[in-house]
Amino acid sequence: MTVPLVAAVRTQRVRVPLHTPFVTALRRTDFAETVVVTVEDSEGCVGWGEAPQVWKVTGESLAGAAAALEGPISDALVGAPADLSSTRVVQGAVFGNRSAKMAADIALYDLVARRAGLPLTDYLSGLVGSRPSLQPTVLTDVTLSVGTPDELAEAAAARAADGFGTLKVKVGTDPGGDAARVLAVREAAPGCRLRLDANTGWRADEALAVLSVLADAGVELEFVEQPVARRDLEAMAHVRRNQPYKILADESVFDLEDLVDVIRAGAADAVNVKLAKCGGLTPAIELLEIAKGHGLDRLVGCMMESHLGIGAASALVTALGIRGEQDLDAGWWARSSPYAGGITYAGPRIERSDGPGLGIEGVL
Repeated sequence: MTVPLVAAVRTQRVRVPLHTPFVTALRRTDFAETVVVTVEDSEGCVGWGEAPQVWKVTGESLAGAAAALEGPISDALVGAPADLSSTRVVQGAVFGNRSAKMAADIALYDLVARRAGLPLTDYLSGLVGSRPSLQPTVLTDVTLSVGTPDELAEAAAARAADGFGTLKVKVGTDPGGDAARVLAVREAAPGCRLRLDANTGWRADEALAVLSVLADAGVELEFVEQPVARRDLEAMAHVRRNQPYKILADESVFDLEDLVDVIRAGAADAVNVKLAKCGGLTPAIELLEIAKGHGLDRLVGCMMESHLGIGAASALVTALGIRGEQDLDAGWWARSSPYAGGITYAGPRIERSDGPGLGIEGVL
């Protein structure tokens, strides 16, 4: 059978208002911005992807992602086979620009799944050799933005009322007050599991001081995410050895070389793999499988993607059989989905579309 060729790569910018400001140790935003890409084959089938903008983490802008997609990535893709062999073309088309690569990579997977008439979850399940489908929903935690203890307590109670069973508390902006914030969240939502995310905001001594207070208070934490600077693996390993909680590497792991460094340093118990950090589904599968092989717990996370990118990430979770609440609440913060079709949220449940591929049919 003749494989269709890539005929066109097109981009458009999408701006999604949030219902609540999103605040971390690195940034504050009232909306999510993304570059949506479509890859069309010579038979008129179209796959969808997106490149979210996160200046403080990936260093990439909307303008840069669009330029990479419209320039070198498009130049490399048009005329290439419209199948997964061309994911290698995407990865080699330009240095860096992982968010742009994510968009084109996802679009190719969406395209081939649509041609096969399968939801992306089922297509990926067949690809990685897992049992097809699986649960119709993926569960996510929800992030509590940086704030005062009273503000966090109010947000925690509200999110628990929304049905979320796992809360991720943003810390790292004020080490002196972080323990009080976490204690306030525990009191306000005693039935919820807690995760902390410092987003590189602590020094090692600050991390140990905060975590010592929490341990002495009997606070149970599922993990502590990225307590220190991303390249200071010695400090992260020191924190891991000297307090009782699991350490999750996030900003420290963009690619395979990063993951190898974390494993060799003994710096983490788990890894948070994000499509925008690594460049799409293709490298994410490799990272998650290698992490599993080395005994690390695995989490699939997000930046501030829209429902499109979350759809791809949640399909990956199901296909690889990754258990537990993931870190895929970005689309939940949106006032509404900017797409016709695709995943939907019901509290912590991400419910997939039954349509082929990601189920996206257009931008509203």
